[in-house]
Amino acid sequence: MSSNNSSRKVVSVAEQAFEQADETTVDEDGFEVVDETPTFQATVQQEIQAKVDANHPDGIADTSDERIDGVTLAQEERIRAREAELERISARAELGSQEGREARSRVIAAERSAGRRRQFQKRAASVNPMADPDRADPRTELTQAQLGAVNSQATRLAEKLDGWSRAAISRRLSEAVLGGKDMLSATVSVFEELEGAPGTMVPIGKLEGVSRREVCIEGTLTTVWESESPAIQQAGLLEDESGQVKLTSWKASDVPWIREGERVRIHGAARNWYDGRVSIALTGWTTVHFPERDAWWDA
Repeated sequence: MSSNNSSRKVVSVAEQAFEQADETTVDEDGFEVVDETPTFQATVQQEIQAKVDANHPDGIADTSDERIDGVTLAQEERIRAREAELERISARAELGSQEGREARSRVIAAERSAGRRRQFQKRAASVNPMADPDRADPRTELTQAQLGAVNSQATRLAEKLDGWSRAAISRRLSEAVLGGKDMLSATVSVFEELEGAPGTMVPIGKLEGVSRREVCIEGTLTTVWESESPAIQQAGLLEDESGQVKLTSWKASDVPWIREGERVRIHGAARNWYDGRVSIALTGWTTVHFPERDAWWDA
């Protein structure tokens, strides 16, 4: 076995680069080549200005939609917030002339509605002179004796007609009197007219004479019986001082259960006919109130 007694010197890459850096470069004539490229170095003032431009928000001219170069995240958030605030100020300045637009629109809509209503009343006045919007209050055309009688009857009717004020009734009575009716006929006609008006409580005994499909009534459930139809929740007889009527409550209507002997006030009951007699049904549009119950959640 042969041995190699020669020693090898291991030179690192860094050392080789250092040694090569120390070697000088000569041209073809043997002269040393000197690098005459000038080296630029920033002045102190330029370094200060660079730091200002990189850190002060006002020194940044280019702002992209993603990130702003040369600023911290906190600085960027402040810049974005200031830009958004400036946009809002500009928008308010542009829309400043539109302040009060909604209020003006409501006023214009109300004026147009009043104008249409006036035109309709003018057309109706060709048939009924009392509907003329330019006509003065009919009560001003009555004598003192007639006005006293009208006010007296209006007070009496207001106690019987739910939802009608004495002033509204007296105006209707005045129109009837000026139309040629005597006080008794005017009182009867106005009472029958307002009694059958929508939203007015109708006596059970007068349901047959009402032309409306939905009525409002009040009475006591005196009788309850079971129904063979699974679609019916409750059936019975509802009575008041003027008469009685068959009542049917459908399960689909989802109205409260009425206890026997309980007084109820029903709004929006459907008026039907059963075996030649009028009846009422409680539907999904019907609301039931219990005047004698202490709390609504007991319903």
